[in-house]
Amino acid sequence: MTGHIAVLVNPSSGRGRGAAAAVRAVERLEALDAEVRVFAGDSVDDTRRLAREAVAGRPRALVVVGGDGTLSSVLDAVVGSGVPIALVPAGTGNDLARALGLPFEASDAASAAAELALHGTPRAIDVGEVESAAGVARFLTVAALGFDAHVSERTNRLRWPRGRVRYYLAILIEVARLRPMPFSVAFDGGAMHPMPGTLIAVGSTRSYGGGMPVCPDAAPDDGLLDVTHVAPLSRVKLVRLFPLLLRGAHVARPEVTTARAALVEVDAPGLVIYADGERVGSGRARIRAVRGGLTLLVPVAVGAASDAQELAA
Repeated sequence: MTGHIAVLVNPSSGRGRGAAAAVRAVERLEALDAEVRVFAGDSVDDTRRLAREAVAGRPRALVVVGGDGTLSSVLDAVVGSGVPIALVPAGTGNDLARALGLPFEASDAASAAAELALHGTPRAIDVGEVESAAGVARFLTVAALGFDAHVSERTNRLRWPRGRVRYYLAILIEVARLRPMPFSVAFDGGAMHPMPGTLIAVGSTRSYGGGMPVCPDAAPDDGLLDVTHVAPLSRVKLVRLFPLLLRGAHVARPEVTTARAALVEVDAPGLVIYADGERVGSGRARIRAVRGGLTLLVPVAVGAASDAQELAA
């Protein structure tokens, strides 16, 4: 590999925060005397093309500036490339950053995250794969099926209002339309069993939606997916479950069950699947974990803790 650092930018991520974060990231890398090559896309297809171009140049590291969706959108280009990734979080949720201890909230977060391209510790994390009628899509955080996927679908269809309020409105609409889904589920190649419910979350990491720990015990590098299943609920009980979800206490409720598997199959009429905040599939889904499929550069203390846990296991 050559010594340059490639910087891939999604300017529109985080409602425009990506462009500002990219400026700070590049300035910091150049201040550290790194040779920087910037690749800025104007669309998802453009970003994917530029990711392939950046990886083909065999950089020392690829800095991805954007949210969870930006990184997941280029996984086909970077998985198996041998190029380590430094993520500069600039999305609205940044759940992967939360899982890996990456800086994302402080005023100097973009600069600090960019430095990891030079001084970070490599950490191999799992890559999730969703196979459905829509094809195969990769993800890094949580795949959502049922109520929360319907909320995301509704949010994308609404044209008003703007911002976070549109998401809250989508929740209200879907609560009013709440119906249990006749899920059928199988684990690790076993037989499909009826598991009707409100939602199923399949997580390689613990949170989605900007820090909601729906799969609170999920680890990004154990080769397994954590599954949270919520039984059919009334509207009132679902609303009462939300505060518990915000602190990860929902798994103690009798209507919530959890499981862990390398392969999860889910089927239901009209099933749609969202992962890393994006629509990734529909129809019967096979969701699996590819252990160590991607190498990210993380803070030294986080990498050392991961190594210690691996040795202890």
